[in-house]
Amino acid sequence: MKETNKPIRDAKSLGIPKMLLLGLQHMFAMFGATILVPILVNNYFQGEGLSIQVTLFCAGAGTLFFHLCTKLKVPAFLGSSFAFLGGFEAVSKLDTGIFKDMSMGEKLPYACGGIVVAGALYLVLALIIKLVGVKRAMRFLPPVVTGPIIICIGLSLASSAVSNAQTNWLLAIIAFAIIVIFNIWGKGMFKIIPILLGIAGSYGVALILHACGITNPDGTAIFDFASVASSTWVDVPPFQICKFDLTAILAMAPIAIASMMEHIGDISAISATVGENYVEDPGLHRTLVGDGLATSLSAFFGGPANTTYGENTGVLELSRVHDPKVIRLAAFYAIILSFIPKFSAIIGSLPAAIVGGVSFILYGMISAIGVRNVVENKVDFTKSRNLIIAATILVCGLGFSSGLTFQIGGATITLTGLAIAAVMGILLNAILPGRDEK
Repeated sequence: MKETNKPIRDAKSLGIPKMLLLGLQHMFAMFGATILVPILVNNYFQGEGLSIQVTLFCAGAGTLFFHLCTKLKVPAFLGSSFAFLGGFEAVSKLDTGIFKDMSMGEKLPYACGGIVVAGALYLVLALIIKLVGVKRAMRFLPPVVTGPIIICIGLSLASSAVSNAQTNWLLAIIAFAIIVIFNIWGKGMFKIIPILLGIAGSYGVALILHACGITNPDGTAIFDFASVASSTWVDVPPFQICKFDLTAILAMAPIAIASMMEHIGDISAISATVGENYVEDPGLHRTLVGDGLATSLSAFFGGPANTTYGENTGVLELSRVHDPKVIRLAAFYAIILSFIPKFSAIIGSLPAAIVGGVSFILYGMISAIGVRNVVENKVDFTKSRNLIIAATILVCGLGFSSGLTFQIGGATITLTGLAIAAVMGILLNAILPGRDEK
């Protein structure tokens, strides 16, 4: 049993077919959240917002670019960032100056232009870390700070898992049960791809129920294939070049503060999951550069901001396959899907309940990794300062569920709960006496 739980660093040892399946598993893990961002943005822009095809292409290309920037070492997938949703909504409501007579579709490129600038701010922080040294910079991010932040990343997503699952608890429980059964009692490859098996198995059950005329408890159909029927098989993503305006930049760029803090938390989570210190090698400055440039390039061509995905971190923990090559396979799948709208629509038809059942495992895994990070680093909670720091981070990360919104120069800015938690944790660790310099 110990041997089967040993992490696999080189997925090639499993063979090419199994590697392809592992990449597919990561692609399914990121898909729901990644396409949800353009769906929500389209609501703000009355149907003239982000394209799902462009979003998938930018997620895949951004992930590959990130891997190049990090020397192909960090097993992270970059999907759509939810942190900038408030900024998109703010730009959609602009109705003064040059925005006075614009349609929603004409405003969108300016929102993307603001994200390009936000991505560039990552480079500023990366340069500071490069100049002062990562060890000096990480003095402000010890395990007493990063551990609770990682816990918050998972727990802050918990309500999403429940809300999705409660649309049809039967399907959610089936997906959950299949994952648990194969992860605990599975043998060989079946033990490594429990999430893919959980999705496929519960999807099959859902198809049978749908064919028998059974609906969700609220009376809605289990499947909605309308988008599948209307989609073409092959089409080029509708890229569009961004535009720049100071008002839109002020609405978008400051959100980079939040997303950069989340990035640091995610890289800490991935490091704790894999057992490698990616903050030092390839270096936090490289991961910031990769994430920032991927975000700017995505927005330049009309896509959303990118960010490292906790869902895929959960897959790393569950599958025990830590090879970055399987993440790059998922990135290639995303790029291919961006040119096949019908297949993207089929995957997009996955019932929310199944996503919820899978998320029960993945999101919980992230929080468990945070707990492990605290335990393995022997954070001393007999010290009042450590208790205060951890308590503040947990309350801020979970209490500010809707973030904190304020105005600067007429622009509305929203800091996410995770960003507030990170800022408070860093400040308290720097201010309170008794810091462990080691």
